[in-house]
Amino acid sequence: MSPSRSCGDAGLSAAQIAVQSSPELLAASVAARLVTRLVDVQAAGSVPAVVLTGGRIGISVLDHVQRAPARDAVDWRRVEFWWGDERFVPAADAERNELQARRTLLDHVPVDPTRVHPLPASDGQFGADVDAAAEWYAAELATHAQPEDHGPVPGFDVLLLGIGGEGHTASIFPDSPAAYEERSVVAVRNCPKPPPTRLTLTFPALTSAHEVWMIAAGADKAGAVAMALGGAGRVQLPAAGAVGRNRTLWLLDRAAAGKLPASLLRLPVS
Repeated sequence: MSPSRSCGDAGLSAAQIAVQSSPELLAASVAARLVTRLVDVQAAGSVPAVVLTGGRIGISVLDHVQRAPARDAVDWRRVEFWWGDERFVPAADAERNELQARRTLLDHVPVDPTRVHPLPASDGQFGADVDAAAEWYAAELATHAQPEDHGPVPGFDVLLLGIGGEGHTASIFPDSPAAYEERSVVAVRNCPKPPPTRLTLTFPALTSAHEVWMIAAGADKAGAVAMALGGAGRVQLPAAGAVGRNRTLWLLDRAAAGKLPASLLRLPVS
């Protein structure tokens, strides 16, 4: 079993940490967790809603889901798919999180196209108007929110996120206007890493999820992971603000966990 425990009072007070020895084992373990979670939600009679993430480790997770023997235990026609952020580029651009997810998983399982909700592309119905694209996606989220969600965003069952070396998550970068937003989806301009224009869910949307799973691999993430779990503010380090209603799970490889104190890594995973 990988080590896991809850953090102390500072930082993500309700967070749990699970560490795997390598990026490959990390991706495989997250994939197994995701399949299990989707099956459990469906067994309870609900349609699970999952928010996908991009990046090397996020797409590796989807690849492991696609290749997992338990993949077909999920009724993929009864899963709602959303995205936490997207590069505002043409639909056929290989950098789009949506396109990577489709090629890796969604094109290989029998999804219901009406339950797949990609963020708009720059050559879509809104053209280059990234603000209109953000407003449309916010309205799409609101359409799928239920009364029990108590807001304009669905209560996602699982929201997958990555973390940048400087602490960004989704496309909320440190000290950026998006870190202060109350709207559920906004346009992001002048990103410090390319492409400069993006769409992102904001903290009110991210924190609507029942479970937030932050996934990080590599020594270049270790500093940001330690800061997030050590009490950093969400404006200074946005990954620190990604907290689930019921559970916040940090899923790390050994390198990404390398700057965490040993006291956080003593208990077996539950």
